Amino acid sequence: MPANSYEKPDFWSQKAFSEGYPARSVYKLKEIDEKFGMIKKNYTVLDLGAAPGSWTTFLLRKMEGTGKVVSCDLNQLSKSVKGDNLLFIQGDLNAPEIREQIAAAGPYDLVVCDAAPKTTGNRTVDTARSEQLVEMAVWYAQSMLKKGGNFSVKIFQNGDQQRILKSMREIFTTAKGFKPEACRAESFETYLIGIDKK
Repeated sequence: MPANSYEKPDFWSQKAFSEGYPARSVYKLKEIDEKFGMIKKNYTVLDLGAAPGSWTTFLLRKMEGTGKVVSCDLNQLSKSVKGDNLLFIQGDLNAPEIREQIAAAGPYDLVVCDAAPKTTGNRTVDTARSEQLVEMAVWYAQSMLKKGGNFSVKIFQNGDQQRILKSMREIFTTAKGFKPEACRAESFETYLIGIDKK
C-alpha cells in the first residue's frame, strides 16, 4: 500500500469537498441511513467523536432545522458546522462532567459514533483502542437512548466485534455489522448497527 494513499483525495473526498462537508466520512452515514432508516425529523441525536463535523452537518441537513443534534469531541468542529438546533460540547467523553452535560441534553432517538483512535500502525494496539471507543459508545447508547432508539458505531475489524454484537443484542431488537461502500478499500473499519432499543 503506498504510504500516501490516504493523502490523495479520492472520489469520496472530492465529493465531500464539493458538497460542503468537512470530510468524506459523511457518505458512510448516508449509506447507513439509506439502508437502515436511522434519521428522522424532530429526532434528538447524539454524535460522539464528532469533529471535524461531517456527520453533524449531514444530521442537521437531513433534519431540516427540526429536532436537536448534540455533538461532542475533544476537538472543535469546523467553523462551517453550525445550526440553531446544534449543541456542541467540547471535552472527554469519558469524563463524568461531560457525561452529565450529554445526559442533560437527552434522552436520544439516535446515537452515532464515527470516532477512531489515534492509530499507531500496530494493528493489535489499534483494534484494542477502537474497541475501547466502541464500548464507550455502547455505554452511551444503553444509558441515554430512548426505547425504540437506534445506534451506529465504527469498529476496526479483527476487533472483538462478535462479542460486542452479542452484548448489543441484549440492548437492541436487531444488531448487525455493515461495511459502507464509502469505506476505503484498504481500511479495516466497519460499523455495528443497533436497531430498536428494547
